[in-house]
Amino acid sequence: MTPDELYALLPTVIRRRDAEEGGPLRALLTVVAEQVAVLQEDIERLYDNWFIETCDDWVVPYIGDLVGYEILPGIAAALSDDTSWGTGLSAVVVPRRDVADTVVHRRRKGTLPLLEDLSSAVAGWPARVVEHRRLLCVTPSVRRLTSEAGAVREGAAGGGLADLRSPVALDRLGGPFDGFARTLEVPRAGSARRPGRYGIRSVGLHVWRLRPYSVTRAPAYCLDRDRACYTFNVLAIDTPLFTAPVPEPSSFHVADESNVPGPIGRSALAERLNDCYGPHKSLCVWTGPDDPVPLDRIVSADLTGWRYRPRAGQVAVDPVLGRLMLPPGTAPAHGVRVTYHYAFSGDLGGGEYPRPEPAPADGCEPYRVGPGGDHGSIAEALEHWQAAKRAHPHKAEAIMEFTSSDVWAELDEIRLDAGDRLTLRAADGVRPVLRLRGRYGEDRGRVLTITGPRGGPPSEATARIVLDGLLVTGGCVRVRGGVERLVVRHCTFVPGWELEGRGTPLAPGAPSLDIADSPVRVEIRRSVLGTVTVAGRAGREPNRVDLCDSVLDATSRDATALGSPNGSPAHIVLTARSSTVIGSVRARAVDVLENCLLHGEVRIDRCDRGAVRFCWLPPDSPTPPRFHCQPEHSRAEERVVLRFAATRYGRPDYVRLADTCAEEIRRGGDNGSEPGVWRHLFEPQREDNLRTRLAEYTPAGCDAGVYFAT
Repeated sequence: MTPDELYALLPTVIRRRDAEEGGPLRALLTVVAEQVAVLQEDIERLYDNWFIETCDDWVVPYIGDLVGYEILPGIAAALSDDTSWGTGLSAVVVPRRDVADTVVHRRRKGTLPLLEDLSSAVAGWPARVVEHRRLLCVTPSVRRLTSEAGAVREGAAGGGLADLRSPVALDRLGGPFDGFARTLEVPRAGSARRPGRYGIRSVGLHVWRLRPYSVTRAPAYCLDRDRACYTFNVLAIDTPLFTAPVPEPSSFHVADESNVPGPIGRSALAERLNDCYGPHKSLCVWTGPDDPVPLDRIVSADLTGWRYRPRAGQVAVDPVLGRLMLPPGTAPAHGVRVTYHYAFSGDLGGGEYPRPEPAPADGCEPYRVGPGGDHGSIAEALEHWQAAKRAHPHKAEAIMEFTSSDVWAELDEIRLDAGDRLTLRAADGVRPVLRLRGRYGEDRGRVLTITGPRGGPPSEATARIVLDGLLVTGGCVRVRGGVERLVVRHCTFVPGWELEGRGTPLAPGAPSLDIADSPVRVEIRRSVLGTVTVAGRAGREPNRVDLCDSVLDATSRDATALGSPNGSPAHIVLTARSSTVIGSVRARAVDVLENCLLHGEVRIDRCDRGAVRFCWLPPDSPTPPRFHCQPEHSRAEERVVLRFAATRYGRPDYVRLADTCAEEIRRGGDNGSEPGVWRHLFEPQREDNLRTRLAEYTPAGCDAGVYFAT
């Protein structure tokens, strides 16, 4: 009911008197109408909240209680904290799908394929279940010994000798698909101290935590044109190729190699080439503009050292290193394009994954750059926008959208006028690469300069720019002049500018983002950057740097990840949430450092403002007051040491906490998850939930264990 409808219900004399008094009663009815609308909306939602498919998140655990759903660990804390429901924790501790399937799961209790479905429903991890009892070798009785007793096939009940002539079986050794016979292990599969694997009662659930991400029709990097040597990764680094999993045919099917996002081995590629190769499969190669290379021309090979020589017409592919090779002298003039899948922990940096759309600009049609677009280059699109502004000054807002995963190397400067609003973004499903020009060691040509209007005071800086979904390599982005705000979303500024084949940075510690005498406010969200340097004047208002769900990687903990160009504290006020920093942080002041992993020296000049909460940082760092920070909170500095699985950009397990990391760190966030950039994955809670469900649904008399394949 609207305020006018409520007001019309009043007698005329009261309305006339209210009008004479200035309308206080009408204003009161406006407030009442707002509350009535809220109540009416809540009443309308009551019917939807009867069903698990349409109910609100807060209703899910109550519906689960009605059907006897066992509440998983962590839900009590989430229910008592209203703020937890807006962080994604509720969807992890009480998965809607798991509640909906409770009755069905009880009917299938004790079946092995159910354990795989539980892993997907409860933790969101693909899995393969293995009954290890069937892989135990036994000593045959001498009474039944025959001439064929030692020739038991690999993987058969009772075990046998390993077939060294089977490279596919040898590649699977020690993994989830290992079929060789094993001797008995005494420790239980579910032991918390030293879990065993091959026991009489053991059932193993092998889970894949890394996710597959696609790169579609992107240019391969040519290392040697005469020898026709290429890498799948456009950054010229070795990248293992992963399987793009296909759904299992039924709920009674046990996952095989095509159903999980595992790395592709050389022998496995040769054996399953028809399943792995194709335009909509795990990998594909184009040497011409139209059709991909035929299946019968693809060969799996070991391209270590580039010693292999493919025959005429063949294309050699090494999925372990992410390399491909053509016969010498046959490199196509227009280059080679590839589709492949790599593994990563989550949506971070430049990639083809779906990104949340920013607020659309009113009446602003994007300038589409690339195949199928209106412009062939970004420079051409920028010139067209500048011409449109001169003819129509009100067209100060523009969106430049890249339509393909190509490499763009012509952009070296962007000039903004007062009031400009510019967005450079990737279209959905593509990952454009901005390669900055110039040879190594030369600053000129290796810098993308964003220049704002000059001449006015910093308080009048009004130009803004947004970088969204881009991968920048070969140099740094420098901001100068009167730019008010720079937003970096879902971007990667390659740490160390460029990488060698094994991921070693060519320019360790070199800045990826350089703020040179500009009042710009920097917002970095879901991105990977190298060093950030800010050159500001002490007598001027400090710059603000907001870091959220991102990585700052100086390539070494001894280098400076955030500071001034000369290494002193930057004239900035820093706000960092759920981020990982490799290198030292030196700033004038902070508002808050929250749920961060700070792997390097932290030095804050002003310790009388701001706060540091739920972080890991060196204990002797001068900072504002700290609350629940490690390792001080646990008082076990020698044990609570920060350990990463990998710190080189380009590795699948980049900036993931090592599995051997102390529990105080793995559960040191304010929501019981790990601090740092992967806080939103809630992996400790997922693991707890999965182990709880396994104990409930494991076949009788069996002991289930969880083994991480990735």
